[in-house]
Amino acid sequence: MNRGGFSWKRLLGISAAKSKISRKIGIPLTRSGRQRKVGAAMGCITLLVGALGIGATAAAIILK
Repeated sequence: MNRGGFSWKRLLGISAAKSKISRKIGIPLTRSGRQRKVGAAMGCITLLVGALGIGATAAAIILK
């Protein structure tokens, strides 16, 4: 297990700069962060499309 060794990037402030930039632009700079963001957006779209489909089906049954 990684126990958190020395990091030149952390010492030089690169880690903090990257996190500030990603917070400002709203897009994660890491690959896994971008994948997580896209996955969360797809989940929201899936729920929205499902709710619209159920609503349209119910409206069709009621109006029939």
